[in-house]
Amino acid sequence: MSRGVVSLGVAGSLGPDAIARIAPAVEQAGFHTLWVNDTPDGDALAALAAAARVTERLHLATGVVPVDRRPASEIAGEAAFLGLPLDRVTIGIGSGMAKQGALARVREAADTLHRSGLPRVLVGALGPRMRRTAVESAEGVLLNWVPPVEAHAQAAALHALKPSTHVAVYVRTAIVEAARERLEAETARYASFPNYAANFERMGVDAIDTTIRDVTELGPALEAYTAAADEVVLRAIVPDDTVEAYIDFAWRTAPNPT
Repeated sequence: MSRGVVSLGVAGSLGPDAIARIAPAVEQAGFHTLWVNDTPDGDALAALAAAARVTERLHLATGVVPVDRRPASEIAGEAAFLGLPLDRVTIGIGSGMAKQGALARVREAADTLHRSGLPRVLVGALGPRMRRTAVESAEGVLLNWVPPVEAHAQAAALHALKPSTHVAVYVRTAIVEAARERLEAETARYASFPNYAANFERMGVDAIDTTIRDVTELGPALEAYTAAADEVVLRAIVPDDTVEAYIDFAWRTAPNPT
């Protein structure tokens, strides 16, 4: 497996105007893709459209849109309305909170997005059945809350099923001490969710072991993750959700600054 590219993830709740100010710095810092999570108070597609207008080569991705909250037809319609650059865009989707019919829901969503002209879909997947569904229905898988050893094992298994599958891994990252408390709070919140708690137990790790907690850990952790997956997404955890804090994070972690 070739070494993975490095990307940056930000909060969709920042809004399109803020993300349009952050995106040029992300591009100049040499990140491969800007990932924006989609939440009830943060439209990832609108944010990507804003980022597209102020960048030239930066790839853009949603990480991830829960299709039980936003149907694939709605996602495709908004992407077309906004005129997203299809050669730079990845639509990340997840099954959402509803467990009933999750696999079928993701398969149908990926098919709808493809038929609507969106060529690149990744599926957020925790368990083995969803990962297999992603291989069968989409262009790749977005792993989340996994340590490097587990990321390597899961990526190897996915590539064995289909070598062209793109495996990205989302890694919560705090590089300054002032952001550590927010990272620990988010980690505890996810560890309290039954599906994530079960996944941590399966892997035999504590939730905090799947994060990067300060700048001294960044180099070794990044080396381990880029050796494991095709793409590593540093999900920026910053002291406060300001444009300046995210730009500072981008430059402090810049993989290929220009």
